[in-house]
Amino acid sequence: MTHRSWSQRIQVSVQGPNTVIHQNEQQYGHIDKLKKWRHLTRWIWHRNLDHTERKAPKFTELNDLAVDTVGGKICFATDDYFAVADNLLKPVAPVFKEGVFTVFGKWMDGWETRRKRMAGHDWCIIQLGVPGCIYGVDFDTSYFTGNYSPRVSIQGANLDQGLPDRLSDMGTEATVQEITDITRLKSEDWTEILTKTPLQPGYLTSCHNYFEIYNRSRWTHLRVNMFPDGGIARLRVYGRAKRDWSSVPHNQLTDLVAMENGGLCIGYSDSHFGHARNLIQPGRAETMADGWETKRHPERPAILTADAQGILHVPGEDWCVFRLGHPGTVTKIEIDTNHFKGNFPDSCRIEGCWVGVDHEEELVKSYDTHTWRPLLPVKKLSAHKQFIYKSEELFSCGVISHVRLSIAPDGGISRMRLWGYTTIIPNSKL
Repeated sequence: MTHRSWSQRIQVSVQGPNTVIHQNEQQYGHIDKLKKWRHLTRWIWHRNLDHTERKAPKFTELNDLAVDTVGGKICFATDDYFAVADNLLKPVAPVFKEGVFTVFGKWMDGWETRRKRMAGHDWCIIQLGVPGCIYGVDFDTSYFTGNYSPRVSIQGANLDQGLPDRLSDMGTEATVQEITDITRLKSEDWTEILTKTPLQPGYLTSCHNYFEIYNRSRWTHLRVNMFPDGGIARLRVYGRAKRDWSSVPHNQLTDLVAMENGGLCIGYSDSHFGHARNLIQPGRAETMADGWETKRHPERPAILTADAQGILHVPGEDWCVFRLGHPGTVTKIEIDTNHFKGNFPDSCRIEGCWVGVDHEEELVKSYDTHTWRPLLPVKKLSAHKQFIYKSEELFSCGVISHVRLSIAPDGGISRMRLWGYTTIIPNSKL
């Protein structure tokens, strides 16, 4: 008997999710017998796509100003028939449930409107959780392959006050009263920040539709237009909070690195399980996924030892660098290992420096730069706990614009707070 390799037995033509199987039916029997191989060929297809998926642009490292975990919400939607618009702002990646249907149709993890059979197009109003400047967006059409919205646009506004919450239900559309109320905003006249643009279907290599935003104004609300209808899984709005610091007294204790105050993660050594930008989000973390977590260092010693204070002797450490929302002096620090119970770091330390935005890339490129000055000395950490370090435990670091948090040897932290006072720096670009 001649033994054939997998490639000889099944010749796969990688054309898409419906992979074609070329076979000699007379030799291998009826084609129905080959259905068991379809799972294999689809797996091979997805494995190939993993290597061809295009790299995300740099702006995706910024904060998501619209995600619901920071307060983003849908204030209005013309239609929520197949799936409600609120799903756009979920923090987790969309999922697909094979064979799951509701009374309205196929269950989809996103916003999907009915097929339009009347004049007009669908749209929704989003209130950003953190108002600010938008650098780019990602329209994620994952799993919306034959039902994605073919075109979209975005308009923005800077409103003085928020809009009321809404009740969203699958299978519904906006009521006459809701349309009347929202019409008063005249959102159709808001500034267009993304012109009408085509989207790609929700396959692995085309689901992320990235668009750079060039208008650097401050926005509080967005109008997202679908032309004419369809589905979108997620909308990510990447940017930086823009706070009016003229209204903040210099003697007011403020979290200088907070996302809502304009703090920004500009670099990190590793973010395998959770992005470092999560450290500065509002509130306490809801889960481990809502914090910064690095992978285990493979070069860690086979047997660990510690010093007299219980600090482990380990080579290397992980780090992340942040630009403060405003230059200032830090007088109190909070490190929170909430939810990190078997994977918290052994210890941490924080350094600070003053550097202009034009030179901040050097802080990420060169770890051993002499620019850094100690702010928080090495501190032992433990599981699932808030640590507060007051001024007497900190080094005098002066006015700083950036900080670097280092953890040893690896692990996860959910939040970092840097409480202090703003300082006016002449000709500062921060």
